[in-house]
Amino acid sequence: MEYVFTLKYRLAVGDCDSDEIVERLGEAGCDDATVGVGQPGRIALLFSREAASAFEALVSALKDVKQAVPSARLVEAGPDFVGLTDVAEVAGVSRQNMRKLMLSHSIDFPPPVHEGSASVWHLADILDWLTERGGYVIKADVADVAKSAKQINLAKEVRELEPRLNRELASLVA
Repeated sequence: MEYVFTLKYRLAVGDCDSDEIVERLGEAGCDDATVGVGQPGRIALLFSREAASAFEALVSALKDVKQAVPSARLVEAGPDFVGLTDVAEVAGVSRQNMRKLMLSHSIDFPPPVHEGSASVWHLADILDWLTERGGYVIKADVADVAKSAKQINLAKEVRELEPRLNRELASLVA
């Protein structure tokens, strides 16, 4: 099955030649990605990758990028972090309808990752909620990619927090 997803990276200071990076990505097997290099020091890859599962597609792309640009650091796998407009588009409803659902089901609607003037959710959480409610056509491949992207982003965050948490816990237990 073909899976569509985005990987966003921060580039190392000494490895920012976008033309060279694009060439290396192609050689490493990322010829199924559209490369965006609009922001200096960043790169985004929109993949359309064939694989047996969404997770396999994402992991193989992560490995290919790591091979091509070892110094690049993953910022985000997507689709994951979304606003109501993004969710409405995936669910095939208007933003107003999605907002109405959120407000009228505030008790069981998935909590945002960030709440504020522009709240952000994990796409997978809302798609699961919509699927449980019924009446919404959610493409299985989109839901699978959203779940896998969420897991990759959470794993990345845990890996970054772990050393600090271990030091803090060690001082409390000693």
